[in-house]
Amino acid sequence: MDLQDKVAIVTGAGRGVGRSIAEKMADHGALLVVTDLDVESAAEVAQELIGQGREAEAIAVDVTKQSSVDRMVEGAVARFGQVDILVNNAGIIAAPGWENRPESNDKDWDMIYDVNVRGVARVTESAAVHMKKRRYGKIVNIASDAGRQGSPGNPPYHVSKAGAISLTQASARGLAPFNINVNAICPGNLWTPMQERMLARRTVLEGSLGGLTPRQVFEASSERMPLGRELTPEDVAYLAVFLASEYAKNITGQAINVNGGMRMD
Repeated sequence: MDLQDKVAIVTGAGRGVGRSIAEKMADHGALLVVTDLDVESAAEVAQELIGQGREAEAIAVDVTKQSSVDRMVEGAVARFGQVDILVNNAGIIAAPGWENRPESNDKDWDMIYDVNVRGVARVTESAAVHMKKRRYGKIVNIASDAGRQGSPGNPPYHVSKAGAISLTQASARGLAPFNINVNAICPGNLWTPMQERMLARRTVLEGSLGGLTPRQVFEASSERMPLGRELTPEDVAYLAVFLASEYAKNITGQAINVNGGMRMD
């Protein structure tokens, strides 16, 4: 899958899935714009890529602020001259303090929507300005299995990921005339900092995890998948690379599961 000299922006690329996506796209020849609210983590990833002989730039971005988003996109264009690929990976699971609350509150609803839905829209709209001019672009939104089915554990998060899937479809229709593909990836359970936060909350609310550590609980859930093996950020990254390539030129408006068969829809 050749991404040679394609300019790729990856939001939330300082850790977890975003970092893996940035690394895999660089492996396939892309020039990376590594963005994160935590610019130090983004810089660490960019320096790692540069050390491997790749081209990369770290730029801070707060996807809840249009001015920050526009500065990030303009910075990418100033550095590399264009934007070919956008991966909307930045996301949150809840507002600070969520682990210690038995139920979601208004702040959770507001912050999750602003990052996971409106943030995706902001970055897409800003990057699409440049993609439209060149009549070329690949946009990949990182949604979630959580967007397929609601749960009482964290309704705002599930609703936001359903919104991200719907937004993907709307963007795909709106941008298709400009030769821009827009798709979503719906990962299942991954061992990431976000997963650790979720299990930490269960420990607080339930008092224990049945004598198991958070990691053991995660491994047990992986074993219940039909394929019976752990899902990794790299699994998501490989699909992101495919969707950003010309092999996926006739795929748009789709939300594709990467979950070991836990959900089949």
